[in-house]
Amino acid sequence: TWDEATAVLVGDALQALAFEMVSHPDVPARADLALTLARAAGGQGMVLGQALDIAAESAASPLNLDQITRLQAGKTGALIEWSATCGAVMAGADMAPLQAYARALGLAFQIRDDVIDVTGDTATAGKAVGKDAEAGKATFVSLLGLDEAIRRAGSLADQACDALSLYGKDANGLQQLARFVIARKA
Repeated sequence: TWDEATAVLVGDALQALAFEMVSHPDVPARADLALTLARAAGGQGMVLGQALDIAAESAASPLNLDQITRLQAGKTGALIEWSATCGAVMAGADMAPLQAYARALGLAFQIRDDVIDVTGDTATAGKAVGKDAEAGKATFVSLLGLDEAIRRAGSLADQACDALSLYGKDANGLQQLARFVIARKA
């Protein structure tokens, strides 16, 4: 059964596997990769974002748009950025275009999550929906409205795709991923 506890364990196992893989002696720039992965997963990235999210649940006032954007840049955004840039790190290539892509993609992903929480159903989403509104949490949807949140996610996906323009057709897969992120139902 796939429940929240199982999902957490799978996430822990995959994170450990990622460290194992980037620490392999045959991996170029393995120290840099392990360090940046630790930052993305830890207190400067995903853990920080999750901690801010938990703190927001009991805050005296709801978060504003800038605070939500910062919170969401942690969470999965930090891991998306690491995933998108690690190939460039190994190749010694410029990672700026991939960073720009990943930052826009990560935020689009989180906005889409907020949209799914409002418009989705539990069976399709694979998780409980409506939790944010029930908890009184500020989200992109609650602050921007549903239509503007959807528009913002689309604009961020466009930015992500544009950041990869110098790669030409080689970026098609990553660009398709950006489109998938904003169209997904789960």
